[in-house]
Amino acid sequence: MTGTSWARVPGSRTAERWLTRTGCRRVLAVVPHLTAGTRLTDVLPLLEADSRVQIAFSIPDGPDAWPGVDEYLRRSGCLVLPWHQARRMSFDLALASSHVGIDELEAPVMVLPHGTGGIRSRVSPQTTELRGHPRDLLVRDGRVVPETMVFAHEDDARRMCRAFPEAASRVVVAGDVCFDRMRASMPLRLRYRDAAGVEAHQKLVVISSTWSPHSLFGGNLDLVTRLATALRGPGYRVMAALHPLTWSAHGTRQVRAWLAEALDAGIRLLPPDEGWRAALVASDCVIGDHGSVTQYAAGLGKPVLLNPGSVLDVRKGSLADRLWKAAPVLDPALCLRSQVDALVAAGSRHRLSAIGKRITSMPGEAAVRLREEIYRILGMPEPDRPVCVAPVPLLTRESGT
Repeated sequence: MTGTSWARVPGSRTAERWLTRTGCRRVLAVVPHLTAGTRLTDVLPLLEADSRVQIAFSIPDGPDAWPGVDEYLRRSGCLVLPWHQARRMSFDLALASSHVGIDELEAPVMVLPHGTGGIRSRVSPQTTELRGHPRDLLVRDGRVVPETMVFAHEDDARRMCRAFPEAASRVVVAGDVCFDRMRASMPLRLRYRDAAGVEAHQKLVVISSTWSPHSLFGGNLDLVTRLATALRGPGYRVMAALHPLTWSAHGTRQVRAWLAEALDAGIRLLPPDEGWRAALVASDCVIGDHGSVTQYAAGLGKPVLLNPGSVLDVRKGSLADRLWKAAPVLDPALCLRSQVDALVAAGSRHRLSAIGKRITSMPGEAAVRLREEIYRILGMPEPDRPVCVAPVPLLTRESGT
């Protein structure tokens, strides 16, 4: 397909005579990177089974693009439109987990978070009052671009309203559907452990790293290998969850080469799109940094040990900052196995329970509230079937990168 040709899909004039179902509301999922795509997969089941709705996907064009997004979407069986076509069509709703490209669309846009918290945990030279929501991403020619901005917690919504009062009427507090699904999975923990090949006598340690030079993987790569070596043996299983942007920016081959010694020591690398949630459910403890995965682990009640160098990235007042004040920090100079043994023996700490309460102010309600808002925008009655909070997919023994 050339840069000017149009795909024959609902909404394209050349496709109308070939359609099997007509008259559907058209929904566009905007996926600039893998992280946004994986977050939308939690929301799409709320409407994609509706025979009145047709969903298409598109990847925004731009001078910079993340590798692997098109392959990810097509592997999932998505109907993918070229961006030049998507921006010239009209849609009844656009779903986005990023602000990239949304001002170019002819559609009411619902923007969802793609991590924990309304303030990003990472500091940045481009600091604004509400990092992640600079004004030029929200306002174009004096108009607020999103129809709806979804937040998981009331505190984040209030912060948005204070920072951008002109957008206050667009703010919706709906909870965190990703966190709700993991919580719904917890009663099935033994099933997740069995599917992943974790034996009853083994302790599962998940190493989590977000992106950035101060992340665990970026600033302390040797620690991954040292942990894998220290925990080698029948008593422990070790899995590593790296941020999708780490895989996109550096490539699978390079990441695996950097971790060759850790792989030889038995560590298991989790896929970038799915698997980390199942691993958290099955885990006995998590060693991580300031990323959302570590915060979710604490919210689930998992014992957490923090990578010391990552504190340089932690933004004051963020959810990661709260976690840093409550969880123990690993000391790379001391025996790693002894620290992990002590962490597992101590179990979850009561002082981390506040993290889960700060992730969402509406636990278990996200799917219901999101579907309600989606169908409000579409101008349609919701389906008769009840909303289901589905457990996260199992991590099988074969899953890996």
